Amino acid sequence: MPFNFIWHLELELQPSKKIKQTSMQNKYLMLVCAAGLTLAACQSNQTQNELIKPVFSSNDMDLSVDPGEDFYQYANGGWMKKNPLPDEKSRYGSFDQLAEESKEKVKTIVENAANNKGEAGSLSQKIGDFYLAGMDTLSINNAGYTPIKAMLKKVSSISTKDDVVNMIAELQSQQLTPLFYFYSSADQKNSEMTIAGIYQSGLGMPDRDYYLEDDETSVKLRLAYTEYLTKLFALCSYPEDEAAQLATTVLAFETQLAEVSNTRLENRDPHATYNKVSVDGLNKMAPEFPWNDYLNGINVSQPGDINVSQPKFIKAVAELYQTESIDTWKTFLSSVIIRKTASYLSDDFVKANFAFYGEALSGKKAMEPRWKTVLGSTNSALGEAVGQLFVAKYFPPVAKQRMDALVENLRIAFGQRIDQLEWMSDETKKAAHEKLAAIRVKIGYPSKWRDYSELNIYADSYLKNVLVSNQFDFAHDMSKIGQAVDKEEWHMSPQTVNAYYSPVGNEIVFPAAILQPPFFYLDGDDAVNYGAIGVVIGHEMTHGFDDKGRLYGKDGNLQTWWTDEDSELFNARTKLLVDQFNEIEVLEGTYADGELSLGENIADLGGLAISYQAYQNSIKDKGEVADIDGFTDEQRFFLGYSRVWAQNIRDKEILRLTKVDVHSLGVNRVNGPLPNLQQFYDAFNLDANAALFIAPENRASIW
Repeated sequence: MPFNFIWHLELELQPSKKIKQTSMQNKYLMLVCAAGLTLAACQSNQTQNELIKPVFSSNDMDLSVDPGEDFYQYANGGWMKKNPLPDEKSRYGSFDQLAEESKEKVKTIVENAANNKGEAGSLSQKIGDFYLAGMDTLSINNAGYTPIKAMLKKVSSISTKDDVVNMIAELQSQQLTPLFYFYSSADQKNSEMTIAGIYQSGLGMPDRDYYLEDDETSVKLRLAYTEYLTKLFALCSYPEDEAAQLATTVLAFETQLAEVSNTRLENRDPHATYNKVSVDGLNKMAPEFPWNDYLNGINVSQPGDINVSQPKFIKAVAELYQTESIDTWKTFLSSVIIRKTASYLSDDFVKANFAFYGEALSGKKAMEPRWKTVLGSTNSALGEAVGQLFVAKYFPPVAKQRMDALVENLRIAFGQRIDQLEWMSDETKKAAHEKLAAIRVKIGYPSKWRDYSELNIYADSYLKNVLVSNQFDFAHDMSKIGQAVDKEEWHMSPQTVNAYYSPVGNEIVFPAAILQPPFFYLDGDDAVNYGAIGVVIGHEMTHGFDDKGRLYGKDGNLQTWWTDEDSELFNARTKLLVDQFNEIEVLEGTYADGELSLGENIADLGGLAISYQAYQNSIKDKGEVADIDGFTDEQRFFLGYSRVWAQNIRDKEILRLTKVDVHSLGVNRVNGPLPNLQQFYDAFNLDANAALFIAPENRASIW
């Protein structure tokens, strides 16, 4: 699934130790009781006034804070105090806490596979050997950079431009993506068919702006990045002076790529990033690059249609292919190999990688334990293989049944809210209902598992396993081109703590690992469950109707189904949200980006409104709902939502995420949308004197 066709609930991946294209694709990169029953009623005869237990404690709150002054701190201050940032984290919140719990479960599975060596070719053997190879630090350290010597030697032997393109293709097939991603995805205007796609890449820093802006942070990061590259070249036995010169060459080359790269905001426009051509059309678009040779090199000689997401970038890359010297190309391609394999090599490489991506970029103070990074690589390579074992051990069927009921309740509530919209015409409402009804729901795990029988994993080389798994994934991805879209395929593993909406699939997906506290309480209070996992469901549904998702029809095709007047009214309402977030100062002198985060902010606001209505539907005719720990059910709804976003975060990470992430910071996912809801004011008896108060005429009300 391509980069901008999936919207996650949570933040995008950081500059990662993973180099798999499937992981990168997931950047752009977000449930059988009868509808209307409460969650508790689905699995027991318990009434609303006989709830099993509260699912949050006032100890996690800061009751000294006025909820109208800073609801985020009021709801989460106790939790934040009890959960200080670990040195190895740039951010630690509820998401991260649950992800850590998931890692511990996966660790149990993987270590069991490692300690009880399975039959050759079995999933257990592959999982265990991958993990053991990564944990064999003695062999890895003894090898130094030997695992990439042959690759670097091949680059050094390049003597012609033909050799350059052949090397680019070879690295692409190993998912080292030197210049651009080549991948498969559903055709945005014919979502039943899979076509090829090309998407900009080639940068070692996480965003083009780090190369181009002159603010103090960007200047410091460019210096740190140059030092990082110098260190990598030096670790590969280049003399120090030469290593520094090579690093300077790489930075200059990547700066040229940055200058022609789309901004993240530009990449959010599905019309601008839809440019379908044939191979002949690609040759005409960027004639300086030998596309036929490249396609032959990746074993996709006849891909058919290709969507070029950033034509300006591809044209510029083709020109660079002709104008840059072979020596520059050799230097750049060598840097790609070293940089993208560094975290799989000896400790010196791993430490250098952390010093830039962990410390300089995100402010981390220490590296994670080795087992966590190796576990991440194992998960990346064998996600559904691990997922099968994870689901069997940790995912009870009752959780799926409860989610089935909740999703349908949310769907009903969303339909009711569409009917209530005063600004939308009946014509557009009819189409919106059709799209809502057509949303496909996936919960827990795939209905069919991926076949790993052709993937060979070895006990003797960590990097070798990473690269062969990358080649396996790339070949699998290429095999889809020209085929009908497999609608049963998942783009997250079951053990992933996240959720997503795919506009081309018009589907919402909730992996098993997210169906845990603080998102989902199997025996918990309905009000909190609707505030937490209910809003998650509503969030993903709303992505189908946010500023970009609304441009896709019920079948997942990019098409116009709104009247012009409705579109204008929608845009006017979303501008209120843009303006509100643009005024949020995240650090002194740095403000949130209301346009970049608009889709996620719409989804948060919509998820809250929809889930609140679904909760009210569920308790209708149930009588008075009891207070728990002195909090009304309406208050527990908003507290349950806010608890999801509790986090501590470093300043460097605030700056990085504000620049590169389409999601707002945790504090702003609470204090940002809530003041737009009258129900929030009513629940906590807030009036116009509250610091968070927004005058009714200035509130954003969209879905």
